[in-house]
Formats: sequence, C-alpha cells, structure tokens
Amino acid sequence: MKRFLLFIALLASAFVLGRWSSDITPADVQSAAKLIGLTFTPVEIDSMLDGLQEQKESFQALREQDFPNELPPAFTFHPVPDNYVPPHTGPDELVFQDDALPKIKRPKNDEKLAFLSIRELASLLLSRQITSEELTRFFLNRLKKYDDTLHCVITYTEALALQKARQADRELAEGHYRGLLHGIPYVAKDLLATKNYPTTWGAAPYRSQQLDYDAAVIERLDAAGAVLIAKVSLGALAWGDVWFGGRTRNPWNPATGSSGSSAGSAAAVAAGLAPFAIGTETLGSIVSPSTVCGVTGLRPTFGAVSRFGAMALSWTMDKIGPIARSAEDCAIVYRYLHDATTHDPRDPFHIATTFSYRSDLDWRRLRIAYVPTPVSSNTYANDSAFVATLLKAGAHIDTVSLPPYPDITFILWAEAAAAFDELTRSNRDDELVRQNKQAWPNYFRMARFIPAVEYIQAQRLRYRLIQAMEELMKQYDVVIAPSFASSQLYITNMTGHPCVVLPTGFSHSGMPQSICLLGRWMGEGAILEVAHAYQQLTQHHKRRPPLVKH
Repeated sequence: MKRFLLFIALLASAFVLGRWSSDITPADVQSAAKLIGLTFTPVEIDSMLDGLQEQKESFQALREQDFPNELPPAFTFHPVPDNYVPPHTGPDELVFQDDALPKIKRPKNDEKLAFLSIRELASLLLSRQITSEELTRFFLNRLKKYDDTLHCVITYTEALALQKARQADRELAEGHYRGLLHGIPYVAKDLLATKNYPTTWGAAPYRSQQLDYDAAVIERLDAAGAVLIAKVSLGALAWGDVWFGGRTRNPWNPATGSSGSSAGSAAAVAAGLAPFAIGTETLGSIVSPSTVCGVTGLRPTFGAVSRFGAMALSWTMDKIGPIARSAEDCAIVYRYLHDATTHDPRDPFHIATTFSYRSDLDWRRLRIAYVPTPVSSNTYANDSAFVATLLKAGAHIDTVSLPPYPDITFILWAEAAAAFDELTRSNRDDELVRQNKQAWPNYFRMARFIPAVEYIQAQRLRYRLIQAMEELMKQYDVVIAPSFASSQLYITNMTGHPCVVLPTGFSHSGMPQSICLLGRWMGEGAILEVAHAYQQLTQHHKRRPPLVKH
C-alpha cells in the first residue's frame, strides 16, 4: 500500500512539474530564441519547458500523418482587393476573335511551319492543307532533333499525341471544329499530372512517379482539341533550370541555361519545337525563362486558372499560364485555360473569371503608366525604346512608382517546406542535383525555423501590400515595368496581379531582353492588347535563335 501511495505521489509530482521530464533544456530554448531574434529571461524559459515538450510531441504525432502533395491547407487565399468591382462585360465585350483566320498556303519548306502562329497553323488545318497527325509528327521530330542540345524533354507522349491527332483529323473532316487549338501540338511543364505518363517534377526522388489523373489545364486543352506531344523540363521542384537529366539549355546560346523554372517550356517554344507551352510561376518562373529565351509569357491573375493536378510549391503564390512566341498566341491559349463560369472545386483557390480580348480595338484608349528603369540597368536602352515606340504610336504614358514593400519572401519558403516536409525529414532531399546554399534542400531546412507568428504577420503585411497595389492599379489599365530592375516581380507575385512578359530586343552580347506589362486584377485582356499592339509595330518576337535558323 505504501509503495502504491508513493507511486501515486510521484505521478502527481510529475504532473505538477510538467508530467514527464523534458528533454528540452533551457540552453536549447535560449539558442532557438536567438535564431528568431528574441530573448527570454531564465524564469520565462523555465515556464515554457513543459509546454514546448508537449508541442514537440504534437509535432511528432503530426508527422505520422499522410500529407500527399495535392492536399491543400484548410485556408484559402483570394487576394481580392477591398472594394474590388469586377469589370463590366457586356455581350460585345465578351467576343473573342476565335474565327478570324488568315488565308495562307502551306510553306514549300516544312521547316517554316515551326514558327507559324497558332492562327496560321489553325488555318492550314481547317483548310485541310495539313493534317494534325502530320503537324504532330513534325514537332515530335523537331523535339527529338534538338533535345540532345537543349535537354528540354523529360517524357515524350508520342502514343497519346498521335491518337489525339488522328481524332482531331477525323473531327475536322466531319466538320466538328472545336476552335483555334483544335489539332495544334503543345508541350507542358512536367509538374502537371498526365494520366498514363510519369509526372516527375524534374526531381530525382519523383522520377518514377505516375499520377492516375490529368491536371485541370491538361483536361481543358484536351477538350479544346490540342495535342500534348511532350512533358518538358523544369528545375527540380520548380527552381532553376537544373533537373535530374541535366541543365536545360538556351537556344540563343546553348553554353548557358534557359533559366527557370519553366525551363523546357520557354526553350522549346523559342527553338520552334512546339507552337506553345504551359508554364507555371511562383516567383518568376514564367518571366525569367521567357526573358532569356526571347519568348512571350502570360502569368495570369492568382486563381484565374485551376491548379488541380499541378505540383504544389506555394498554395498562395503558384500560378499557371501559357508561353508562346506572341502575345496573341498567349491570349488564344489563355482563352481555353481559364473558366468564365464555373469554379473548379478541386482547387479551392480557383476563381471563375471573365476574359475579354480584342486585337482590333484601339489600345490607345487604355490608361498606361511606366515605372522607369534605372539608367544603370543593362535593359535601360531597350526599355526606353519600348516606351518610345508606344508614345510614337499615340499612347499617353504617365510615370509612376510602385508601393514600398516589406521583405516577406519567407512566405514562399515556409509553404514550400510544408509541401515537401517528408522529403526533408526522410533525407531524400539529398537526391536532388543542386545542393548549394541557393537550392531547395537548404531552404527547406532553413524554413523549419520560421515562426508561425512571423508567417501570420507577413500575411497581414501582404494584405496591406495588396491594397496599396490596388490603389495604383485603380488609376491605370497597364503599368509598364522592367522585368528585373525593379520590385515589380516580387510585388505582383505577392499580390496576385497579372503580367505579360515580352521581348524588346537584345543585349550587347546578343541575348534577348524583355519588359513586363502589369495589369489590374483579372485584367489580362488589357495587357495582352498592349503587348500585341507593340508586337505589330516591331519584329523582336519573330527573331529566331541561331540554333534553329533556316
């Protein structure tokens, strides 16, 4: 009996003193506090020990749960500015020039097919001067011819492509026309799920991964009759241009990389290996490769395109958009990617939105502003020439500044570390090719020390930034900004505003340069119209890299 009472007393003492002895020491807490820039007194630390031990046990229980990448958090992020009013869209404004096809003849040299626009290819298909199967085989052959140099293909989808191309040919012969993408080949960044084919995310730990469904954008393009011919490279887990098969090369200078992370998408389009590609952006992954490869990319408003079936890197920052050789081709593809009527419940962040684009409207009616490029920037000359071209064409352009911004990039690091938590804890992050300080394995580890409080505070400051950006965009339909020589890339990826990146010329070393057009929330139409107008006045987007000149 005495022993039993002694045992009960010891249990009670353990409970009073914090249940069980903690393996967390005051020195541990003091060191951890130093990492997050705080100090606590010895008494405060002593008070925390038991609770910290309980938290640690909770974390361990949490880590025993299953967290597939496709599982979203319980919260949703819709960065709609306060008092936002969706643009009015009447019957006339909703007209998309889907039926305007040029009358052209099939080139005598088929190599010229590689750089025709989507409308031109659609005209050849609809007039039966070429079949979708011929066109598909043509682009597959180009991919195979140049991939040894560019390293841009992860998986060919040849069997599926030929099946879909033959289906398109039957439908076109029967008069069943689905629209401008019917029978047009394309490539997709290999973080988009494709049934019956691997979805590798460009990373060695997932090189054999096969997902038994199609991503929403693959579904929509399939419904439009487009033909997927390959899944192309991305920097491992959507950073850079290095994947498990090597480094994706730049068609303008294969000694250099194509940047990332939509590395293969931009390289393939620039080299004429596909009429268009699907890319994604979290913090520059459409803008950067489009810039160095000299192509045009559209990063839509956050949430405008369903991300179901796309690898999650950051739930509050990931976007999906087209990469093509012209703004109009981007507009055509985006027409089929977005959904004006139905929210996709498989992506809780998706927003159904309208899209109006008319290349024949007077773009000069739009209110345009410019964030000046610093004179010291190596893009200053081409950026200034871009503005001068629009002014000469009759545009009125104001000069503006972007709102000040806090450095809250660690929002991305925290979310990415959560998305790949198991990879870090299992040490399989060692399988990734890049292992330096500026690579995912290191950032995933560092993110473990981001306090939840600071993550929430950063999101609150992000709310303030969204309102400040909206105050600026209320005054303008389009804001021109240097692609990299300003804070625009960081700000707009945080606020969710859309962006078109387009080539403006070349550097002294002969490499492409670009500029960005920023739009109002859900204002893709205006920025695409101005980009198209500029490309009607210039030829930069029609230049071909030396690798594929004919």
